[in-house]
Amino acid sequence: MRTARVAYAGAVHAAVPHAAGVQLADGRVLAEEAVVWLPPVQAGAIVALGLNYAEHVKELARELTPNSKDGAKDEPLVFFKTPGALVGHRGHTPRPAGVQFMHYECELAVVIGRPARRVRAGEALAHVAGYTVCNDYAVRDYLENWYRPNLRVKNRDGATAIGPWLVSADEVPDPQALALRTLVNGEVKQQGHTSNMVHGVAELIEYLSAFMTLLPGDVILTGTPEGVVNVNAGDEVVCEIDGIGRLVNHIVAGT
Repeated sequence: MRTARVAYAGAVHAAVPHAAGVQLADGRVLAEEAVVWLPPVQAGAIVALGLNYAEHVKELARELTPNSKDGAKDEPLVFFKTPGALVGHRGHTPRPAGVQFMHYECELAVVIGRPARRVRAGEALAHVAGYTVCNDYAVRDYLENWYRPNLRVKNRDGATAIGPWLVSADEVPDPQALALRTLVNGEVKQQGHTSNMVHGVAELIEYLSAFMTLLPGDVILTGTPEGVVNVNAGDEVVCEIDGIGRLVNHIVAGT
């Protein structure tokens, strides 16, 4: 099942896909561009992963060693975001004036459906409500160093596009079997596959739930593969994940 949240005629509505666009819960069918797309869930905690694809690590630096000689992996690089960072499908994201490096980051987003506390990886996916697409922009000029995110880099208002659909977990038998890509102005710039995550979805839920309770509506952003490039005001950025959806976002000039 696929669901969305949209605003139309002064109210927020649940919506499902329709050949002509979207169908509201009351039966009305509207064109995609006739509604304002909201994040598909009312997010609680937003937990984001940095450097969770081996090739992306190589692209930026060698700070992490995903496969050391003894087979051990570094702990996940985790940080938090607030719901104000989220913007829906077809939304606008401001590019701060004067910055040199603003990168898109196509990511699989995991939405928790059942409370998870001290969950083992083998049972972790049973706690997932569904999945959606995320484009988690990073303004790298503001990094304390190139590798470790901070608030100015990642928790910017409207800089985390998400949606359009929440795809229920029963439609995604294996979250580690999904191809993803990013197009800038119609040209493919980034391609990857969730099988290349350093820490898979089930492993992330096990890790996080060992020290914090994950609640329904919490969102885990699972990191991005290699292929990030600078984007500018006026660019259209489209993130696609096979079987999950196509998320459109536009960059506008900011202050």
